[in-house]
Amino acid sequence: MRLFLLLLMVLSPSLAHAFEIPQVCRQLIVGTTPDWDSSEVSIQRWERQSSGKWKRVGSRWKGRIGREGSAWGLGLHPGVPFGPIKKEGDGRAPAGVFRIGNAYGYAPGTIKKPSLIYHQVTERDLWVEDATSPYYNRHLQLTDRAPQTPWELEAQMRLNDPAHALKLFIAHNAPPDAVPGAGSAIFFHIWRRGGDAPTSGCTVQEKKYLETLIAWVDPGLSPLYVLLPNDVYKNFRDNWQLP
Repeated sequence: MRLFLLLLMVLSPSLAHAFEIPQVCRQLIVGTTPDWDSSEVSIQRWERQSSGKWKRVGSRWKGRIGREGSAWGLGLHPGVPFGPIKKEGDGRAPAGVFRIGNAYGYAPGTIKKPSLIYHQVTERDLWVEDATSPYYNRHLQLTDRAPQTPWELEAQMRLNDPAHALKLFIAHNAPPDAVPGAGSAIFFHIWRRGGDAPTSGCTVQEKKYLETLIAWVDPGLSPLYVLLPNDVYKNFRDNWQLP
């Protein structure tokens, strides 16, 4: 795989140099995996200093991603002509570079920066994973009643599931440009069975680490999430201005 990536960089140098982490980004969450098919991820936070250099924040922690590993998602990064491509229901987490969205949870509130939007999830909150819907990969809220139809019940966010009691949106395939079937409902949230269980595509970790992450993220610093296999990360590190 390493030789293949290096060959691609020689043959298509424009791909390697066409993108870098925007200068306005001063917070970076980096998740790296052993390979495309691994569901284990190592997560580290970084802050960009006034000098432009990245400084490590806190310790690294373990998490889990999709049961089938990862695949290129739709984010800020350019298209790359190798590796799997994320699709709805494939059991893979989206790889690449993504903006961070709002926080959601069952509790009335959580410790966070004032600029981070937190929405308390009730039975009337829906997240649409139906690729045929015009509301695909969007948060919807029923204003006048609880969910009733099979479609509404399927999209319900609050399922009294402890793993989803707190979450942070990873803006893969995000509206208003969501591509039908390219994958939806990707979040940071709490892991299951002490980390023994992979996900359908989200990035999960121990509750205390998710709380740390949400308390740290500052939308005013344009935070981003980078998820890549180790070899891909190493090959794109310099060109993409990664830590």
